[in-house]
Amino acid sequence: MSKIVVEHQPSVSRLETLGVSKWPTWQKEVSVFPWFFPEQEIAYILEGECVITPEGGEPVKFGKGDLVTFPAEMSASWEVVQPLHKHYQLDGSFIGRIARRVKRALKL
Repeated sequence: MSKIVVEHQPSVSRLETLGVSKWPTWQKEVSVFPWFFPEQEIAYILEGECVITPEGGEPVKFGKGDLVTFPAEMSASWEVVQPLHKHYQLDGSFIGRIARRVKRALKL
């Protein structure tokens, strides 16, 4: 199983190279919920603090200013400790992401 990678306080040039400021954003209130990552996701944390525990793995803590890579095909439990606001980028094309989700839903 691939691991969650947290880059604490990445450089401005790294964020610019990735185009983070053009990525969509997502927000979540303080909560606990399960999540499945069909594809790799990279997130830049604008605000908040979270602990994510991969199924069968150790908890990973991250927060404001961190760049986090979540591997594809990972099930995890999220704990949003402080309200979350993040930029995020999903791997692959829009059509590819839809196809993966449909395939998984139909268990093909």
